[in-house]
Amino acid sequence: MDLAREPDTKGTATGARTGPTTDSGAPSPTLQALSPTFQALSPTLQGLARRVSAATDDELPALLDAFWRDVEARGGTPLVEPVEGDPLHRAVTFLWRGHRATRQVLLLANRLVDREHLADALLTPLTGTDVWHRTLRLRADHRGSYRLAADLSPGDLPADPGTRQLRLRALAPHAAHDPRNPHRIGDRWGQPDSSVFALPDAPAQPWTARRDGIPRGRVERHRLPAGALGAERDVWTYLPPGGPKPDSPVVILCDGDMWFGRLALEDTLDALAADRAVPPPVVLAPDAVDRLTRWHDLTARDDYVTFLADEVLPWAAERLSLTLKPARTAVAGQSLGGLTSLYAALRRADRFGAVLAQSPSLWWRPGLPHGVPKLSPADETPWLVERFATDTPPRPPLRVHLDVGLHEGAMVDHSRCMYETLAARGHLVSLREYNGGHDYACWRGGIAEGLVNLLGRAGTARPPS
Repeated sequence: MDLAREPDTKGTATGARTGPTTDSGAPSPTLQALSPTFQALSPTLQGLARRVSAATDDELPALLDAFWRDVEARGGTPLVEPVEGDPLHRAVTFLWRGHRATRQVLLLANRLVDREHLADALLTPLTGTDVWHRTLRLRADHRGSYRLAADLSPGDLPADPGTRQLRLRALAPHAAHDPRNPHRIGDRWGQPDSSVFALPDAPAQPWTARRDGIPRGRVERHRLPAGALGAERDVWTYLPPGGPKPDSPVVILCDGDMWFGRLALEDTLDALAADRAVPPPVVLAPDAVDRLTRWHDLTARDDYVTFLADEVLPWAAERLSLTLKPARTAVAGQSLGGLTSLYAALRRADRFGAVLAQSPSLWWRPGLPHGVPKLSPADETPWLVERFATDTPPRPPLRVHLDVGLHEGAMVDHSRCMYETLAARGHLVSLREYNGGHDYACWRGGIAEGLVNLLGRAGTARPPS
């Protein structure tokens, strides 16, 4: 199963919605069917349990060493195995090699774990061994990131569920990447890396890896003077191979410190240019600074929109002789950055003609304090959707690409609501729904697809398979 483009029979002719389908073209399973089943069984672990029960004390160390060598030979963790009688799902087994001091092991898998009930995300020890395991039954097109944390604290584990939840919450900040998974993704602000897994039918991400032997663009970091924000800000610039041209498309991208500081977006942009997948863009990406500043800036703030539209763009246009035509200028972001991108296009159609909003935080509304969001119900019209619904034309139609993960709860319905509203208002809008969470592991592939969708192809070359 893969994600396939389908026409939206409910929208207008201006909308194009993409979403998961079966190979036959029939609708995919419901969101409820996407929920992981923690009681799934791993054939490999079942076989190991049988061998352990039959082994003598002298045979057990060699048996376990052979098991861990086999895990490494398979490519590391997690283990991905077929589910008998169910070709649409896989048994995905997360593993930890413990020792005598290991008390419990916590799995923090992006949007597969309920952080209010962390005991449900604990790995289980295989009696008499150093193997800790947890198997999830996941649809075969899933991609996601996760971290693991081992509790080595002395003393008895709390029996009271509330006390144990508090202990696991204290353990969660110590979670880190899986040492037996070679695939990692970076984070920022002192957070550890996460591990990444992609099941066999997960959509390809052909432009994310660094390629040898292709022309390279240039990444620079500049400090802009204080202006609308009242403080200096760092802005990353990406200039395509061969340098920008007067008609080069321009993309303003939120969270530059993540995209160019940790995720090496330049590798994706270089690959897109080499494949002639898009007209090579110039990218301008302001830093998010820190969590509190990010919340302040990326929650529909007019001063931040002014910073982007009247400071960053003119500064770059003067230095690089770029166009300021809105039809050639896109604004892009993820999460709160996706919210900000949509808001910027709503407020400044004279600057921005295209939007790439990945997992936009449409739950946000004015007056929310900084902190963990209280998501509004899925059937409640989001504040920004209402703003677009009451926006008064005439204005040129925006080109908008929305991206959301099917494990993002009410955000899925919020994105669908935004899609329907934009289409009804005459904007050119597409929506891609992927089987994953609120996750850079998914966004780093989706940003390339979104740019292709918004900017159009520069040639007829196809991405590598």
